[in-house]
Amino acid sequence: MDDCLFCKIIARDVPATVVLEDDGWLAVEDIDPKAPVHVLVLPKRHVADIGELGADPGTAAAVVAGIGAVARHLGLSAYRTVFNTGAGAGQSVFHAHAHVLGGRDLTWPPG
Repeated sequence: MDDCLFCKIIARDVPATVVLEDDGWLAVEDIDPKAPVHVLVLPKRHVADIGELGADPGTAAAVVAGIGAVARHLGLSAYRTVFNTGAGAGQSVFHAHAHVLGGRDLTWPPG
């Protein structure tokens, strides 16, 4: 997609801090972290959201594998994974991506 920010990051047309990468996914640091560790796992194939990702089992499996690889790479024993789907849920880039958050207590409700 010519106008997709994450496709441009994957193509290395837009800079990002790469955490880890495989053939099917790219993991980058979030530019507005919500936890001490906040990494995005992006499928290299453009899919708009998790609903579309679910229709592509190979790409979905790659993203899930990427989440696990990132957690192991960063030494996270506990972490939260979030997919925002749709503008009303906070999705601002319409390229499916998983937020991997960790580095602090993430139990819910907080406190």
